[in-house]
Amino acid sequence: MSVIDRFKLTGKRLFITGGSRGLGREMAVAIADAGADVILVGRDPASLEQTAGDIRALGRQAWTIAADMSVPADCERACQSALERHGPIDILINNVGGRRENIPTESMPLDKWRELIDLNLTSCMVCTRWLGAAMIERGQGGRVINIASINALVAGRGITGRHYETAKGAMLQFTRAVAADWAVHRITVNAILPGGFMTDANKRWSGIHPEVIERFRANIPLGDFGQPEDLGPLAVYLASDASRYMTGAALVIDGGYTLW
Repeated sequence: MSVIDRFKLTGKRLFITGGSRGLGREMAVAIADAGADVILVGRDPASLEQTAGDIRALGRQAWTIAADMSVPADCERACQSALERHGPIDILINNVGGRRENIPTESMPLDKWRELIDLNLTSCMVCTRWLGAAMIERGQGGRVINIASINALVAGRGITGRHYETAKGAMLQFTRAVAADWAVHRITVNAILPGGFMTDANKRWSGIHPEVIERFRANIPLGDFGQPEDLGPLAVYLASDASRYMTGAALVIDGGYTLW
């Protein structure tokens, strides 16, 4: 087998949350380009269908499931629907998440905290539980890729909403613990920790808090934000046989931001 062949995903099936926009979209398209069929999960049916169309244009199958992943019951429904209608699933990417709120800890309402923890952390656990259990039962291994953040390692500067750091830090340790548990099943569990990427969400932050975005940019050794498509090749690597011997890893992709 050639090196390039080890990156091919022909015949595989991906389930990705938050897969219609931003980093999720680029990972979904990249994995489809490597040969996999894709199940896209997100809140907006229109953007889901647009991304599904891009994947079908590559000659792959694509299905959409509209669900709010900040609601645990919706997470379970999406996973069960995918397994019943589109299984088996070989690759899970827990991508959905976001800071969304800039509320200081001393002012954070408990219901808002719980909603955002559910979005950024509980959704990861629920999807891993359902789809990972199916991988174990099937007995052919699998790949779980959790999209954490450099905020699992460092606090965001000039911004609050510390639910995000909390959830992403917990996601990182969840990745390591489940990787240890599931290695015996040949299921690898790894995390990607993105730094600053100019997604639509960060473009909105730039309009609301331009000083935060510019301060962030000034502290990136490579000089600028990443583009969403920069994440695609890393996702393909972790989804493929090329990463067969990697599990429990946390791969930082941040232009060097956390080097300072």
